[in-house]
Amino acid sequence: MLTRRAFLEASSLAFAGAAVPATDPSETAEQGQGARELPPSIAALTPMRAGVEPISTEERRGRLERARGLMTEHGLDALMLTGGTSLVYYTSVQWGLSERLFAVVVPVRGQPFVVCPAFEEDRAREQLNEGPLGPDGVEVLTWHEDESPYRLVADGLAARGLTAGRIGMEETVRFVFADGVAQVAPAATVVSGTPVTAGCRGRKDAHEVALMRHASAVTLTAYEAAYRALEEGMTQSRFAELVAIAHTRLGYPGGAGVQVGEYAALPHGSATPQVIREGTVLLIDGGCGVEGYRSDISRTFVLGRPTDRMRDVFAVVHRAQTAALGAARPGVACQAVDAAARQVIDDAGFGPGYTHFTHRVGHGIGMDGHEWPYLVRGNAEPLAPGMAFSDEPGVYLTGEFGVRLEDDMVITESGAELLTPQSPSLEQPFSAD
Repeated sequence: MLTRRAFLEASSLAFAGAAVPATDPSETAEQGQGARELPPSIAALTPMRAGVEPISTEERRGRLERARGLMTEHGLDALMLTGGTSLVYYTSVQWGLSERLFAVVVPVRGQPFVVCPAFEEDRAREQLNEGPLGPDGVEVLTWHEDESPYRLVADGLAARGLTAGRIGMEETVRFVFADGVAQVAPAATVVSGTPVTAGCRGRKDAHEVALMRHASAVTLTAYEAAYRALEEGMTQSRFAELVAIAHTRLGYPGGAGVQVGEYAALPHGSATPQVIREGTVLLIDGGCGVEGYRSDISRTFVLGRPTDRMRDVFAVVHRAQTAALGAARPGVACQAVDAAARQVIDDAGFGPGYTHFTHRVGHGIGMDGHEWPYLVRGNAEPLAPGMAFSDEPGVYLTGEFGVRLEDDMVITESGAELLTPQSPSLEQPFSAD
C-alpha cells in the first residue's frame, strides 16, 4: 500500500511538467481495471482538459529575470540547477538525477551555460531549444565519461569573470555535485541558492494558481467518484485503485493513500492490509499534477453512520481548519496560522501542543507537493500574496481513529482562500445534498 509520504515523494517527480497522457484516459483506466467492470460513478468520468494552458516560454523568461534580480539582492553571482522541479520551473527542461552531472548555470549577468554528458547533448538541445534558453540563449559544454564535469563548471564561471564569485546551489543539488564544483573552483564561494529559488517559487502568479485550482478540482472530483463506489468489505488497496482510475479518466495521473479505522490515527498511514467495514473511518490523502502543478487534499468520512465521538472530532478539526484560514493574510507570520488551528484543538481537549495534533498545520505547495514556506511554530516569515499552502489540521486518537481535513489555500491581497470547498461532514464529505 502506498503511504502518503511515498506517494508525495514519487509523484513530485512523476507529475513535474505533467502532460496529456499518450493514451486515451478511458482506455488506460479500462486496462488498469482489468476484467472487472468499472463502478458507474467512475465510468461516468470524462477528461477535464478544457481551458488548461501550459506555462509559456515567455513566462519562463520572466522567471529567469526575477531570479537575476534576487541574485543581485542576495549577493549571488550565479545559480546552479540540476534535475528537478526548479530546473523545470526556469527552463522547462526535465532531467532525471544520476551520478552524471547535468547542470544549468545562470549567471547574474551574461549568457547561461549547460554542462552536459557528451552522449546526451542532442537530447539536451532538443529540450533547450523549446524553452527560454534556446536555441541561441545558452552555451552547452560537454564532457566525456573520463573527464571532469566540474572543471567545465569552473571554466564556464571563469569565462564570465566569476572565478571568485558566490555560486548559489539550488537546494536539491546533490552534495557530491556542489562539493565537486567547490574542489575545482577554490576561489569561488558555494552557498545556498534557496533565497533565489524560494523567492521566485514561493509566490505564485495567477496562471500558477489557476493550474493548482484545476488540479484540486480534478482530485476532489476523483475522490467523490471513488467515494460513491465505496462498498462494505472493500479493501484499502481497492479503494486506492478506484481513486487512481478516477484521476486517469479525468486526464491526469494521481492517487491517494487510504487508511481505515485505527490506522487513520497514523498521519502517514500504515502498510497493514485493511478492510472497510460499516461504521469505520476512512482517511484519504493524495493529489494529482496539472502542467507541473500539484494538488494535495485529504478527506475523512465514514461508510454508514458515524459515532457521536467521530462527529465531535470532525467538528473540532473543521473549526481548526476554518481558524487557520481566517488567520492567514498578508503580513501575518506563518507560525500564527499554525497557532490558530492548534488553539482550537487544544481548547477542545486534544492538546496540549502535539499531543493529538501531531504535525504542522500546513506546508507550501506548488510544483512540489511540499515546498516553501511552512506553516509551523517557529517560522516567523510573513505571509505574502501568492503564497500557497495546505491547510490540514488533524486529530489522531491512537487505537481508535484519526480525522484530517486538507484543502489547498492561497494568500490573497486581503486574506486567504481555499481552492476547494471544505468538507461538510463525515456523512456528506463532498456535498450537502
